[in-house]
Amino acid sequence: MELMRKIARWVAARPWLTNIRPAVVRIDKVLLKLTKGRITLVGIAGMPALTLTVIGRKTGQPREISLLYVPDGDDILLVGSNWGGPGHPVWTVNLMANPDAKVNIKGRTREVKARLLTDEERTEIWPHLVKTWPAYNTYRTKTNRELRVFRLTSR
Repeated sequence: MELMRKIARWVAARPWLTNIRPAVVRIDKVLLKLTKGRITLVGIAGMPALTLTVIGRKTGQPREISLLYVPDGDDILLVGSNWGGPGHPVWTVNLMANPDAKVNIKGRTREVKARLLTDEERTEIWPHLVKTWPAYNTYRTKTNRELRVFRLTSR
């Protein structure tokens, strides 16, 4: 498993990864649906993965996305990196509009409440985030925006 993590971290730092992102996202959606959230590409790579279900701010409909997460005690940390893209990922905007969400980790679902970290909190937790996923530093350099970081706690 450690070898898979090393490979995943290496691949994540490659500039060409952004070019194949749409295919990766499509494959991940299929895996999620087929396995009811138990298997994701991130999880296969040995990284902590979850499926976030958040209510769409415009539609009011549940939206699911597979994400890498960083455990922090009983809490979950999520980074809105969007692979270093110019805009914030939609799930972050939805989470800011409605912080009540669900996470599915390896087939087990729990309800959570999200809170956007302050600039100071984000700076303090950043070393912990990049220890799990060093590519967050790469994503930071590819965009002019601050990456949003959320703390999810069980409800």
